[in-house]
Amino acid sequence: MATLVFDIETTALPIENFDEAQQEYLFREAENQPDEVARQTQRQQVVQRFSLWPLTGQIVCVAMLNADSRRGKVVFTADDYDDDDDTPDTGPVEFNPCMDEVELLTAFWDAARHYDQVVTFNGRAFDVPFLYLRSALLNVPISRKDWLGYRYAIQPHCDLAEQLTFYGVSGREGAARRFNLDFYCKAFGIESPKAQGVTGLDVGPLLAEGRYRDIAEYCLRDVQATVELHRIWKERLSGVK
Repeated sequence: MATLVFDIETTALPIENFDEAQQEYLFREAENQPDEVARQTQRQQVVQRFSLWPLTGQIVCVAMLNADSRRGKVVFTADDYDDDDDTPDTGPVEFNPCMDEVELLTAFWDAARHYDQVVTFNGRAFDVPFLYLRSALLNVPISRKDWLGYRYAIQPHCDLAEQLTFYGVSGREGAARRFNLDFYCKAFGIESPKAQGVTGLDVGPLLAEGRYRDIAEYCLRDVQATVELHRIWKERLSGVK
């Protein structure tokens, strides 16, 4: 059974993309704060969350690996990107710049249709809904619409954040409380994707600086770590042969 492991990176859309009514809706709670300092602070907090919502954010990178062969590709948006400036890809992973989000999503769904199963970390709560809604908003055909089915099944979507918390069995503070990918990797002896000093918070600034390949490589490290975490989960916890 072919298994695809993937991760996405997102950034905020510009505030100017939203009309006056939309901005009023987004910042309504902030405007109710008692003083200007509090209003500005909350407005900034809202803007920082734009990248977490598919109606206010966009996908700028998707990294994909075959769980068995470790071969795959990374698709990423890049304005005026020139691959001739980069070292040629000689390994099992291709880096493919895309001119916009539509091209990126089209490439992702074209690859996804060849796989029976997908593995993510927090994909049920974030990556998959984000991909579905951005694709719908941009009218990009979705080749797999079955990744948000029955929560307690690992086919066709195995979300490791669900598996390692046993579907949230003990809540926020119990024995199976949820940790982030970085924490799980360090606990299980896997190299953290943040080990090279880049985190998800850096994606926006890196994009603004035109450092598209740095974003792509960070996203790939997330997927490589997820592949290893999935292997450990499968061998030690899942009972799946």
